[in-house]
Amino acid sequence: MSEPMIGSGPGRALVAVYGVFALAAGARAAVQIATRFGEAPLAYSLSAVAALVYLVLAVALARGNRGLALVACGVELAGVLVVGTLSLADPEAFPHATVWSGYGSGYVFIPLVLPLVGLYWLLRRK
Repeated sequence: MSEPMIGSGPGRALVAVYGVFALAAGARAAVQIATRFGEAPLAYSLSAVAALVYLVLAVALARGNRGLALVACGVELAGVLVVGTLSLADPEAFPHATVWSGYGSGYVFIPLVLPLVGLYWLLRRK
């Protein structure tokens, strides 16, 4: 009996959450970049990068591309940790919040927890 795809069963919830976050972060970044990019170009660009990472993860999980999903989860976790730390250590560098600022505090810390859940899901399904 073959093992189900990583985007099936409970993995579908991950696909859905990553899809919602891709849409939310992407829409937010698009509006911010289009209307006030000069106010916080770094923050708005990082939000766009986060949206892209979420989109890659949603697609990789849905298609069962475990390798790409693992890499994207690693990038996401590194982004949350680096941007989260920098946004707290040097708030002037981030005059406006990104998705990953304060370890995702503006999104109830879901951006911090999500890659950990994703990595757990991917690594337990060898």
